Amino acid sequence: MVNLELYKVFYTVAKCGSLTKAAEELYISQPAVSQAIKQLERSLGGKLFNRTHKGMELSETGGKQIFPIVEQALKLFENAESKYSELKDTATGVVRICASDTVATHFLLPYIKKYHENYPDVNLILQNGTSSETIELLKNKKGDIGFVNLPIDDSEISLTNTIMQLHDTFVASDAFKKLTVETVDLRKLQDYPLLMLELSTATRQAIVSFAHSLGIHLHPEIELASLELMTELAKTGIGIACIPREFVKHELESGALKEIKTSPALPTRAIGLALPKDENLTFAVKEFLNMILADKG
Repeated sequence: MVNLELYKVFYTVAKCGSLTKAAEELYISQPAVSQAIKQLERSLGGKLFNRTHKGMELSETGGKQIFPIVEQALKLFENAESKYSELKDTATGVVRICASDTVATHFLLPYIKKYHENYPDVNLILQNGTSSETIELLKNKKGDIGFVNLPIDDSEISLTNTIMQLHDTFVASDAFKKLTVETVDLRKLQDYPLLMLELSTATRQAIVSFAHSLGIHLHPEIELASLELMTELAKTGIGIACIPREFVKHELESGALKEIKTSPALPTRAIGLALPKDENLTFAVKEFLNMILADKG
């Protein structure tokens, strides 16, 4: 195996022309420099220097032949170190963000815009998927940052922070205005047309689990894969949508939808920030995380 340190000593002695000067530059003793040269000569099987009254000169058949190659190799290593140091302190490369369409639309968009403005050289890749799909991407090292519905119990990923609270509620148009006047028994909504996400989603599973614990069975008349489409259908009066309040804030403020408050209210959920397990984060990824965490801190 190549001993890079021996070649560094060889190069320094050749440049300085003196064991003493080389020792000073390398911050080691002169005997250590001399021993390193002898060790390299033994390893290569030939003489690298001639001792003269002027100091150390490269031998014609040994030192002079390998010096330009060693010099080039050491410069390549130096360039590699400089490049790595630059990458640690510069946002370049790719950041792969995994999140659902809803989280991307209602939470991530302003951060993505701000990050792109600050670091235009970084290629942002947004990979849409459910929480389970996001977790698989992180576990397979195909994603750098993930946003998932909590709770998550998976030892193969790292959960770092809760970044958003979600308050599931029921909303409807004026077609169901009588239900918006006062708090209604959650059980009563079993008799109305409900719009809910598909059963495979973490959101739907959390709501179904809570309702079942109370002996209530909320069966949707229409199942959808998109909260945005559910919102639009609710606005037409076709049914009552079960949706996080945070995602219909604009519709509630404008009056396009009204909240139906229930007793008991649906439990609060949260979105968590997940990372691949035991992964060294690039500077670009760290900067994206810092931007979000600073805002949430």
